[in-house]
Amino acid sequence: MNIGIFTDSYFPQVSGISTSIKTLKDELERRGNTVYIFTTTDPHVPDDAVEPNLFRFTSVPFISFTDRRIAIRGMFHAYAVAKELKLDIVHTQTEFSMGYIGKFVARQLKIPVVHTYHTMYEDYLHYVMNGHLLRPYHVKQFIRAFLYHVAGVIAPSERSEDSLLGYGVKTPISIIPTGVDLRQFSAAKNPQLRDQLGLSDVPVLLSLSRVAYEKRIDKVVDAMPSILQRIPNAVLLIVGDGPAKEDLEAQAQSLGITEHVKFTGEVDHREIADYYRAADLFVSASDSESQGLTYIEALAAGLKVVALAGEYTQSLLDDPAIGTTFTEQPQMVHQIENYLQHPQAFDDPQPLQAKLYEISAELFGERVLTAYQQAQVNFDAFMAQKAADADEVADVDDPERDSMKG
Repeated sequence: MNIGIFTDSYFPQVSGISTSIKTLKDELERRGNTVYIFTTTDPHVPDDAVEPNLFRFTSVPFISFTDRRIAIRGMFHAYAVAKELKLDIVHTQTEFSMGYIGKFVARQLKIPVVHTYHTMYEDYLHYVMNGHLLRPYHVKQFIRAFLYHVAGVIAPSERSEDSLLGYGVKTPISIIPTGVDLRQFSAAKNPQLRDQLGLSDVPVLLSLSRVAYEKRIDKVVDAMPSILQRIPNAVLLIVGDGPAKEDLEAQAQSLGITEHVKFTGEVDHREIADYYRAADLFVSASDSESQGLTYIEALAAGLKVVALAGEYTQSLLDDPAIGTTFTEQPQMVHQIENYLQHPQAFDDPQPLQAKLYEISAELFGERVLTAYQQAQVNFDAFMAQKAADADEVADVDDPERDSMKG
């Protein structure tokens, strides 16, 4: 199968979406398919860079998310490329520029579109004019419009599906969590990283994500004084970069805990597994995750996870051998203390092995291919109905033709 993935976000941009797409691409290709990425230009990628099966389209920084890109041209060029490649299906991964280009290409080629709904936009409305311009109603209308005539939708979690159903989306939805290539986390590439970070003899709590306000890293920083009362040498390692970094640094300074909150800045995606393996526990207070890819990466690296309670996290972290959830800061602090001071008490391998299969790239790829097959069935039915409707209209408009058929 020739598959065209259309996305505004791809490496070297670091994001959960980029990681999800790369994992899917690798798994689909491992199964004998050919995957082509249609994405935006990136200031870190030279114009003459050789990127096999990857096509970049002229773009500019996106409003309020200047580290993200939006294509400003390329619709007909994308169609010409896709036609030459003989795409069988289009898989859009954005509701913005490259998503609409992907839908245009599919319409011209008369092939189905599958869309992955990654982002819960209602959690991000505050980024646009401090939330004064866009409302949840606008998100509903926008999503419904984009998903019109899409053959299938992939939602990474039940929370995402609930949102889509609440918007009135009628397109068939498949819940398919993003998978993780477990092989990337099986062994450390740099076993000395913890020593290099100066953390060899201390318990390390890890926060790894885009350092953005909706990730609520400030809640974890705010809990550190209480954690330090119980575990005086603990360190919170914040891996990543983003708009909230300066405020978090100022917060740590105001709390007098700068020696216990370390910032690495952005790291290369190929090195991320080593940062997971350099930590003792993964902690997150984010309330904006439709599916926390970093949570399942942490599990793949052998870390327990302590995360804010929500529909997704409570489903994922359903056994203390995997992780646990909290609702209030004292509960978070207690759970962190429990895991760090009694690590052996929660080492039951069976729940983790079962969970790792559920989040594996292999199962992810298998489920997506099944969604593609169902989308083709849906699309064929739609096209057949469209042709039947056209014949019916023609019969009404042409009485002579109708009498001949009689």
